[in-house]
Amino acid sequence: MLEMYKKVVFENYTNFNGRARRREFWLFTLLNTIISYGLLLILSLISPKLALVANVYSLAVLIPSIAVGVRRMNDVGKSGWFLLIPIYSLILACTEGEKGPNQYGADPKNQLEDLEEIGKE
Repeated sequence: MLEMYKKVVFENYTNFNGRARRREFWLFTLLNTIISYGLLLILSLISPKLALVANVYSLAVLIPSIAVGVRRMNDVGKSGWFLLIPIYSLILACTEGEKGPNQYGADPKNQLEDLEEIGKE
């Protein structure tokens, strides 16, 4: 789970191209939410002024959050601009991605299955 988070935040920080699986998107969202609220809770208990650090963290992961969202929209065959439509983007984020390659790139699910098969040999 942490590997997926590091992959999104550090390796694909500003990568708006390609596709992201549901697992990658939702694990990133889950961990990002836990870290944000955890920092806010802990630091606000210590000192209300330190709660600003949680806001700085949220601002720092804003671009990776948008990037993984755009890649998720690309996985279902939609443009990243669909993130601006709140309910519909949530539905798309929950939808299984298109099988096989689409205009945004190769199927990330198949790439992982290919790597697993190579590892078994």
